[in-house]
Amino acid sequence: MPDQTPHPTGAPQPPPHHPFADLPLPPQPQPARRLRVVVADDNPVVRAGLTALLSGRPDIEVVAEAADGRQAYEAAQQLRPDVVLLDVRMPGVDGISALPYLVRIAPVVMLTYSRESEIVQEALRRGAGGYLVHGEFTADQLVDAVRDIREGRAHFTPTAAGALLAQLRQDRAPAPPLPEGLGQSSSATAYGTSTSGQSYMQPQQPSPPAFFGASHAPPRPTSPEMLSQMQPHVGQSSSEWTSGRPAAPDRSRFQLSTREAEIMDLIASGMNNQQIAATCFISEKTVKNHINRIFAKLHSTSRSEAAAKWIGTAPDAHRGRG
Repeated sequence: MPDQTPHPTGAPQPPPHHPFADLPLPPQPQPARRLRVVVADDNPVVRAGLTALLSGRPDIEVVAEAADGRQAYEAAQQLRPDVVLLDVRMPGVDGISALPYLVRIAPVVMLTYSRESEIVQEALRRGAGGYLVHGEFTADQLVDAVRDIREGRAHFTPTAAGALLAQLRQDRAPAPPLPEGLGQSSSATAYGTSTSGQSYMQPQQPSPPAFFGASHAPPRPTSPEMLSQMQPHVGQSSSEWTSGRPAAPDRSRFQLSTREAEIMDLIASGMNNQQIAATCFISEKTVKNHINRIFAKLHSTSRSEAAAKWIGTAPDAHRGRG
């Protein structure tokens, strides 16, 4: 029977005993670790835009920006990110050259204006986990792709998916050459080294080459002929398949400078002047000046006519003058 003796007036009353007071407190949930990203693009405006977009998400953190493949490799090696966003065309060490070394550290998504099917196929062979072409995705789709790549789920925008489908439909035809020497960086040549292609299904484990500033012995120089022998046979692009034209038309007769040839490749890939200026890091006025000289040398009056002669689909593409 409870004690009925009244307490003196004003005396403090003991607090009632809580039935769960002796039980241990449940563990507090730990905050989720943010997804860490390295953004590599030679255009500072593109880098800033991507960084702002991704950093605005509570679960994503951009831990470093890089202006070329070498900086991307150094940042990835030091910071060990979860995902690397990698452009294709960059000065010095381009994205295709850096790709097989970066995928040893983190999943890599190509994020680029380069839409040529042979570049898409080579990026996949070298280990890319996705390929996104600017202008073909929304901000939310980019964020979803970054999250999914970390989990091993591949993402492709329509152009890249079409290139992959064209490859799968071919009957092991020889791989077309990469334009502009991509995959064999000018910096690698300057250091007396070059990189070779590798199988996407069975990636090799290369040592970092000299142009990454590593102490490892550089790989043996590889000629384009040796590279083509080492690469697995893959399908040609759909345009080459349907037209039956040679994979690499003779362009020396046009007598374009290195920069003009680069810009003509970008025109043929469908870029406008603004995109070309951003890719080459030059002004739009300079792009227009180059295009005027290109049209004069190719005897063309429009972008489509010049592109047809450049890629070899024009009726007179394989005769004396373009």
